[in-house]
Amino acid sequence: MTTRLSLFSSPLLLGFDEFERTLDRIAKNSAEGYPPYNIERIGEDGYRITLALAGFTADDLSVQVEDNQLVIRGRQQDDRSRVYLHRGIAARQFQRSFVLAEGVEVVGASLDNGLLNIDLKRPLPEPKIRTIKIEQTAASAGGDTGPRTIDLDSEIRGA
Repeated sequence: MTTRLSLFSSPLLLGFDEFERTLDRIAKNSAEGYPPYNIERIGEDGYRITLALAGFTADDLSVQVEDNQLVIRGRQQDDRSRVYLHRGIAARQFQRSFVLAEGVEVVGASLDNGLLNIDLKRPLPEPKIRTIKIEQTAASAGGDTGPRTIDLDSEIRGA
């Protein structure tokens, strides 16, 4: 049995196994070199992924969100009527994946002059504060017979 040591194997980090699988997936995808792409920030909550796809039409491309992955696939139809003396423009099929963080939405995609632009939006998170009530048992309450609930909000405000 092989045990893999990981940053997330600490007992203090609970529930990060999905995150670790995502990092493994990212590492595998980073070896891909085609097609080249850019990722840019647009505004405070927007991103744009641009892929260079010379020779591809919108009908040759597929953009899908599968679980938390953005998957772009391309496949050109082979034009057998053309006779190439030199073929230096890549026309092979490809699949490029991007792992999306929770809450990131694909807003739209457009193909312009051989560049596929995919716009993403990440809503800004709202801070969440939740108060946990602590119940006090009879043994720890100094002789009280029933459970007692302490309201932390009232205690903090001094009420």
